[in-house]
Amino acid sequence: MNGLLFITHATERYDHLQSALLALEGGCRQIQLRMKEASPREVEQIARLLKEPCDRLGAALYIDDHVEVCRRVEATGVHLGKNDMPLAEARRLLGLEFVIGGTANTAEDVLRLAAAGADYIGLGPFRFTTTKKNLSPVLGLQGYREVTGRCREAGVRLPVLAIGGITPADIPALMTTGISGIALSSAILGAEDPVAETARMVEQMCRLGAEERVKN
Repeated sequence: MNGLLFITHATERYDHLQSALLALEGGCRQIQLRMKEASPREVEQIARLLKEPCDRLGAALYIDDHVEVCRRVEATGVHLGKNDMPLAEARRLLGLEFVIGGTANTAEDVLRLAAAGADYIGLGPFRFTTTKKNLSPVLGLQGYREVTGRCREAGVRLPVLAIGGITPADIPALMTTGISGIALSSAILGAEDPVAETARMVEQMCRLGAEERVKN
């Protein structure tokens, strides 16, 4: 996993489904459905509505937290937070055909998740964000460099996505820290034109990713 991941977020202007459709229209091809206050039934209803446009556009659909919903709707995969189902148990239930990601705040978290069979890591938060409760200590640029450096030393090469309070201005510097991509929500939905902002982000991520690959 690399590039731009859009995480759904309900605002005064958009609900979860609308927010995801805006990101898809802007060219984002990685969507995480994150409905922390909703019931599994409500999550599944939205996931099924979102699955068709994702499939039609060739976009990956990840379900936050709900392993069974992921399996029933045949999503691309599931993302597990620190207080969600243990990754090893999710792998037992889903097998190898589903992608499983995990949330990390430290190098130790990343190494533990790698050992448990994670396919990618959501590393954060970069800075304080109002979209997530019980926030872990913020990392900043230096924190990302330290974590990705320690993981390389340990031989762990999992894709790492930065998450948490990231703005467009942060992206160029973040992409030099060893991460694979960026997860965004409010930065897109708070824009005057979320579709145009998503398209701009996708183009920027492609360009910066190519530049970093050339350097390495």
